[in-house]
Amino acid sequence: MLRAVAAGRAEVTGGTEPDLYVDGLPCCDRMATHDLVHAGLLRPARPTSFGLRVCAELTEDGRAALAAS
Repeated sequence: MLRAVAAGRAEVTGGTEPDLYVDGLPCCDRMATHDLVHAGLLRPARPTSFGLRVCAELTEDGRAALAAS
């Protein structure tokens, strides 16, 4: 999931429990998406509102986690 975000292939929805889309398709592991966002590893690339999809981006911690894998 982090690799897809790093490659610019992912979008995330706004809201407290966001959804992740990769190549336009919803990611089937919603809990993993929630965990990654709540852990501060990925976020919307710009402000968004509930349900609106925007590009996802890695945070500094997300880049570090990806580099360590």
